[in-house]
Amino acid sequence: MSLFEGHKPINAPVGINSWDIDPYSKEVLLDPTTFFDQLRSKGPFVYLEKYKMLACGRYGETKEVFSDHERFVSSRGVGIQDFKLEKPWRPPSVVLEVDPPQHTKNRRILTKALSPKNISLLKPFFKRSADTLLDELIVKKDIDAIADLAEVFPTIVFPAAVGLKKINKSTLLGYGSMVFNALGPDNEFRREAMNLGMSVIQKINDQCLVGNIDDEGLAQNIYDKVESGEIDQELAGMLVRSLLSAGIDTTVSAIGNLIWCILQNPEQFNKIKNDKELVNNAVEESLRLTSPVKAFCRTSSINTEVSGIKIEEGTKVLCVLGAANTDPDVWRDPYKFDVSRKTMGHLALGIGVHNCVGQTLARAEITSLLLSVAEKIEKIESLKMPIWKPNNAMRSLKSLPIRLFQNS
Repeated sequence: MSLFEGHKPINAPVGINSWDIDPYSKEVLLDPTTFFDQLRSKGPFVYLEKYKMLACGRYGETKEVFSDHERFVSSRGVGIQDFKLEKPWRPPSVVLEVDPPQHTKNRRILTKALSPKNISLLKPFFKRSADTLLDELIVKKDIDAIADLAEVFPTIVFPAAVGLKKINKSTLLGYGSMVFNALGPDNEFRREAMNLGMSVIQKINDQCLVGNIDDEGLAQNIYDKVESGEIDQELAGMLVRSLLSAGIDTTVSAIGNLIWCILQNPEQFNKIKNDKELVNNAVEESLRLTSPVKAFCRTSSINTEVSGIKIEEGTKVLCVLGAANTDPDVWRDPYKFDVSRKTMGHLALGIGVHNCVGQTLARAEITSLLLSVAEKIEKIESLKMPIWKPNNAMRSLKSLPIRLFQNS
């Protein structure tokens, strides 16, 4: 079989529109809103001529494809490359890129490590760390919300929570860039990320080995399963690596996007300040609106049908979560940041068996930080226009210069 961008090329199914847009172009990646709207308007699915695959952006179809792990699998890669047909650039994630029953076993181990009790014990540490960082930034007053806040906070608290003895910010961020840009085609963003080289991957793998794990961190819960004979040491290291793959860049993006949301909507920030009970909902609303992971792929494992559209086995489907999360048929005034909105059902952290296994940890980090911001900051002003960062799978900011005004 002749592959196209690492997957099986298909012809446009009967009954859907063909579209010559490139969802991985710099223009779309920097400002995807128009793409989201046009994608939904074209029907339940569209045929992407440039990549010979399908895409969906309406809430109903996106949710169905993204959550049905039997008909639409993750084990063949959540990017446009089909792991069944072409060797992946690195060993697949033992959680994100496997299907049940192996996924069930591996995920159970991570779920136990990330139990509500364990996360609850970490919350005071997250809050203290957030308070300390905010106190430092208030003194500076003029900061870049990405370089000084969004990239700093997770790279302080996440390695400590997991129990990594030796790791640095640039290695963590570089690895995350590789992981998410690799989900797209062989374009400039993927090549630039891959230019970081295998040394970054080796550093990450080394940090996940038992000798570099602190006895008190969450990762030790995983290595305890080696001692009990439930898993071997190699799998334990790969499970720890899977936490790093999804635990840094997504949280960095989510924090930056949240600060952008409250900067653009000062009246909503005032609501949060006046009612701290809205902190959790504000985080969820920001996730819905900005969808830090804006798109993942699934691969049809059988000949099937969705919304009357026949989909043949081996078809790559780009599930555009950002479009589904702003579908006006589901969300009233979908592009408004409304901290009182009922956000239950958004797809920003996935759905079904492949929902984000680290979401409780990420939520604990982000809510702790927002609570500190709401307690310590009177208002936030923009200093310069925000700069968005092109990434094949994520929606995140490169720079967000702001001025902080301390509570009197």
